[in-house]
Amino acid sequence: MNTLAAEPRSIIGKASKDLLLQDRMPAIVYGPKKEATPVTISLLEFKRILREGGESSVIDITGIGASMQVLVQEVDRDPVTNQPRHADFYAIEKGAKVEVAVPISFIGESPAVKEGANLVKVLHEIEVESDPSKLPHEIEVDISSLVAIGDQIHIKDIKFPTGVVVKLEEDEVVVLVQAIAEEEESTEAPNMDAIEVEQKGKADGASEEAAAE
Repeated sequence: MNTLAAEPRSIIGKASKDLLLQDRMPAIVYGPKKEATPVTISLLEFKRILREGGESSVIDITGIGASMQVLVQEVDRDPVTNQPRHADFYAIEKGAKVEVAVPISFIGESPAVKEGANLVKVLHEIEVESDPSKLPHEIEVDISSLVAIGDQIHIKDIKFPTGVVVKLEEDEVVVLVQAIAEEEESTEAPNMDAIEVEQKGKADGASEEAAAE
């Protein structure tokens, strides 16, 4: 489990954004039995945790009293650079299970896609319930079973870790392959009347110019 050291934060509002210049990021920790507490954390460490474990990882927060397990509830990112600039941490109640949307990692190669079909990812994350210690940071879905156009992978086709309960219907489609739509070639014959009228108009115009000379 990743550990993240936090420090109490007295600076709030827009002024807290200046912390980013010091490689510190403003955040807040709250939960059913945890009063909302503004904190600062290491921006570099937080980015490392996101990179290695994703937003569904359980993090051990220290530095604000007794250490506690938290989940990343929300990350605010810069619209231009996509860099994190604020985070909400949800303090997990001891002994309680949590519901989290875990990202999907598609692995393998689909023979159908290799032959030119389209891969359609219907879901990008799956809502699950689990003990925090058993929560996966991603769910792997092997697409090598998608052999022909129309093949699908459903929730029931995925193997989940022991103790992880899926909150979606088992027939929910996760990913499928379909044929690439081809543009229909136009077979409409040209309008000869329009062409003749246009040509006649040009001829009449030329005659009028000659007469004027």
